[in-house]
Amino acid sequence: MKLTLSALLLTPALLFTTASFAAPQPESCVTKQHEIQKQIDEARAHKNQNRVNGLEKALRENKAHCTDAGLKAENEKRVEEKREKVSEREQELKEAQAKGDHDKIVKKQQKLQEAQAELKQAQGH
Repeated sequence: MKLTLSALLLTPALLFTTASFAAPQPESCVTKQHEIQKQIDEARAHKNQNRVNGLEKALRENKAHCTDAGLKAENEKRVEEKREKVSEREQELKEAQAKGDHDKIVKKQQKLQEAQAELKQAQGH
């Protein structure tokens, strides 16, 4: 019983921490380029040349291939995938509730909460 109570109290705290550190998806290619440049500057400050090289390549690729419409489509696809995951988790929870297995219900509730947090983050909230 103590383990279940601890898990129920700890899960929302972990979700809040994860969601608060997750960066929202960029709304435009320029925004994404600024974010990459910021990471390049941080990598240079830490003298991490391998990371700088990788990020500079990412910046070049972004400048060459990124379109705002494409970025928006990617974000919409990501949100839709998260919605589907929430639906699946809701169905799994209903099945566990129908069986009446308390441990499975708790696990399925946690997974549903995680999926909902991921969806909210993907939506930029």
